Amino acid sequence: MSVPYEVQGLGITELAEEFGTPLYLYDGEEITTRFAGLREAVHPSLEFFYSLKANPNIAICALLHDSGARAEVSSLTELVTARRAGVQPKDVIFLGPGKSRYEVEACLDEDIYSIVCESVEELGLIDELARERGIVAPVSLRVNPSFQVKGSGLTMGGKPRQFGTDEELLRAEGSGLAGRYPNIRLMGIQVYLGTRILSEESVVENTRRIFGLAEELSAELGFPLEMVDVGGGLGIAYFDNEKDLDLGVLAEGLNPLIEDFSARHPDTRLIMELGRFLVAASGTYVTRVRYTKTSMGENFAVTDGGTNHHMAAVGIGSYVKRNFPMAALERLDEPATEPWNITGPLCTPNDLIGKKVPMPPLRPGDLVGVQRSGAYGPTASPVHFLSHGYPAEVLVLDGKAHLIRERDDVEVMLGRQRLHRPAAEGSN
Repeated sequence: MSVPYEVQGLGITELAEEFGTPLYLYDGEEITTRFAGLREAVHPSLEFFYSLKANPNIAICALLHDSGARAEVSSLTELVTARRAGVQPKDVIFLGPGKSRYEVEACLDEDIYSIVCESVEELGLIDELARERGIVAPVSLRVNPSFQVKGSGLTMGGKPRQFGTDEELLRAEGSGLAGRYPNIRLMGIQVYLGTRILSEESVVENTRRIFGLAEELSAELGFPLEMVDVGGGLGIAYFDNEKDLDLGVLAEGLNPLIEDFSARHPDTRLIMELGRFLVAASGTYVTRVRYTKTSMGENFAVTDGGTNHHMAAVGIGSYVKRNFPMAALERLDEPATEPWNITGPLCTPNDLIGKKVPMPPLRPGDLVGVQRSGAYGPTASPVHFLSHGYPAEVLVLDGKAHLIRERDDVEVMLGRQRLHRPAAEGSN
């Protein structure tokens, strides 16, 4: 008898029958256990803010908030999501290089902990809107540092970037920057260097340099250092020759840094942003094989879901296609004897979520899962391509499966469109 994939004792066959495919399946226990392990290992002075961009489902956000996570948001909808999930304003920061007027207004009206400002021009907008409200806005500066990122799969600082303000420009502003905007209280520094970091040493060294930069800039610009956000970017292993971060090794290097900085700055709030690290390992993208075929000597399994739901499977931070871990979910014990190209239903040759993946012989009706898929799934994918819409999302908690997002149907997809035909020429 074949061994099926299970989540907290629930078999994949029954889950697929109940909720249909394609679907995203999340193991809530994996999320809470991962957060608890990180919280136990790392110095308590470092607070963890969940980056909603990784997976903005409100149920996922609420689960992490209940576990102790705060929230880092980058859009009006993410802000509302975090608040409705129960996150208090004092535990919310808002960042992003292109904030709208409405988003800044919402930050001020919600009285969130800090708006992370990414340009000098943005400071002017925040100051204007705060003045209209008769308040002083708490603002942190996102800095694009002069030093280079270490160990990142995707760099977001240390080079010409749309993110943040260059370190040199801020130093040139000097203490005059804080006084130029009377309705702004400069209160913190944020630096986000990159993502998918799998080197404990790199995380420690990046944090060390960010602490030093924050101290220097707060002194030069003349504001008290109420907050330092060291970004984050902790990765997880997806591909061959990668390994997950060792939390013990990470804590051994990170905790003395935090201890020393906290001793010198006891009133400074220390923040790390985490998204992928917290949720990626919890998720499996579940598809069902519709057809199998051979083309020019290669096997193809055409499934009911593809890159329209899982664009990340095409490759992360790499020009070379590498496969996420994948499995025939109802036959985990069967030897993977054949290479299979796993595709979706889209009319493009790029709809290939797995290339030459070792699998047992596949047949129509088989369930194929893309594992470690809990981050940057449907919301980071072209879900409306060919009008297939969003897949269902299911969270397993305490041995029970909960539908946390309904699958889009035809009426949902057409519901926001408006049919218009020009009046026929000469008609009354």
